[in-house]
Amino acid sequence: MAILPKVNELGFFEIRLESIGGLGANLAGKMLAEAGVTGSGLNGVSFSSYGSEKKGSAVKAHIRFCEIDTRIRDTSPVERPDVVGIFHESLYKTVNVVSGIRKDSIVLVNAAKSPEALQAQMKMVGGTIAVVDATTIALEEKNRVNMAMLGALFRLCPFLDFEQMKEVITKSLISKYPATVQPALNTFERGYNEVKFRELTVPDGFKMPEFVRWDVPVLGYETQPIGGVIVNPGNSILKDLSISRSGLMPHFDESKCIHCASCDNVCPDLCFVWEELPDKKGRPQMFLQGIDYQYCKGCLKCVIACPTDALSGERETDGYADEHRVPHRFNLVDMITNLQGG
Repeated sequence: MAILPKVNELGFFEIRLESIGGLGANLAGKMLAEAGVTGSGLNGVSFSSYGSEKKGSAVKAHIRFCEIDTRIRDTSPVERPDVVGIFHESLYKTVNVVSGIRKDSIVLVNAAKSPEALQAQMKMVGGTIAVVDATTIALEEKNRVNMAMLGALFRLCPFLDFEQMKEVITKSLISKYPATVQPALNTFERGYNEVKFRELTVPDGFKMPEFVRWDVPVLGYETQPIGGVIVNPGNSILKDLSISRSGLMPHFDESKCIHCASCDNVCPDLCFVWEELPDKKGRPQMFLQGIDYQYCKGCLKCVIACPTDALSGERETDGYADEHRVPHRFNLVDMITNLQGG
């Protein structure tokens, strides 16, 4: 039986996975717990929490391990994790992904950056920050991000049996998806071998931030602003769907575009920006100007529909969306006039 490196007051070693729907965090949590139970002789449990069950929405997976003689009677969300796995780098913008970490916690991030760059970006002080480019690995191996993240998690949790996990992966896929077994194993091994990490020194006298309780509402009778002010309105003009993209985004090549609107017909979020201009004979025609990436969730339906390869699915890089975004032109006066029926 494996020996856990540390446990909390209830005897648990706890892991929390922060992700979005579609990246496989829920399955990764289940496979992680199964490997700890069947391969390392531990007691373990895995469960997930999420809102709307769809691609792009926030997902958390919670895993607890304990010695074989300790009973697991706690299925509340993991608030003080020993390890945090962040499946989407941009999650930190809207979710407190490092809530509750300790001075010796490990934070694993799916990103193409160095640990030093992520430390500054996420403003981490204590713990160990680890980085693996799980998205690139998954694309190159034609597999999924969760397998690369699992490999990195096994590297950071040495009490788990690496070889046993490969058996779990094989058993989970062999009956329904036999062709995916070897790519999944390759992705898992690359995640294990390619993770990079750096320990962070906590300054003398620094106190780690308190965790945010899962059962306390952000706005309640004690915290609600006076006067019924809505501090975070659900506004379709202000929203930003970049956090929903899972690594790929459409790139637009205007020189190949025939302005047929096939892309616009299949886009679920009206991301394409058009302008009426005269054609070669002076007749009015709608011409595609570009993509408003603020609304694009990376479904790539437009790439499939495009008949001329003017749209291609490419790996998203920092700054590309902001640099190439063509914003929708919202004319407030016209909107009010239309609403009034004028």
